[in-house]
Amino acid sequence: MSEPFSVRVTVRGYETDVQGHLNQAVYLNYAEHARWALLQAAGVSQTGLVRTGVGPVVLETTIRYLRELLAGDEVDVTCAFEWSGGRTFKVRQEIRKADGTLAARLTGVGGLLDLKERKLVADPGRIFEELSTEPALFGL
Repeated sequence: MSEPFSVRVTVRGYETDVQGHLNQAVYLNYAEHARWALLQAAGVSQTGLVRTGVGPVVLETTIRYLRELLAGDEVDVTCAFEWSGGRTFKVRQEIRKADGTLAARLTGVGGLLDLKERKLVADPGRIFEELSTEPALFGL
């Protein structure tokens, strides 16, 4: 099995809370950044999605905080899609310090919203596969 897609991020001082920890909401920003970076690497753009009449939506997110992150820490944020064949898919993500220490684990449920009907599309994997130049990045 290949390694999941990953992007490196440096924790910035303005992202930290009064204790000096990475603010809890910023973990979501890092996860979102990694998801969009994966889409871009796979050849899927926001304009391409909108032109197709769909947009990605997050339906559920769970974060498990395991180790503190401080300003200046470099972290790798992974992203791996899991497909069940239905209207939704799972996204599994990890945030690891540069030394490999697992700092957080995120699990999400997403879908593709039909922008006209305002309903989830029946087979989001098929649409990602059709739009992508690198469908393997999606696990397709």
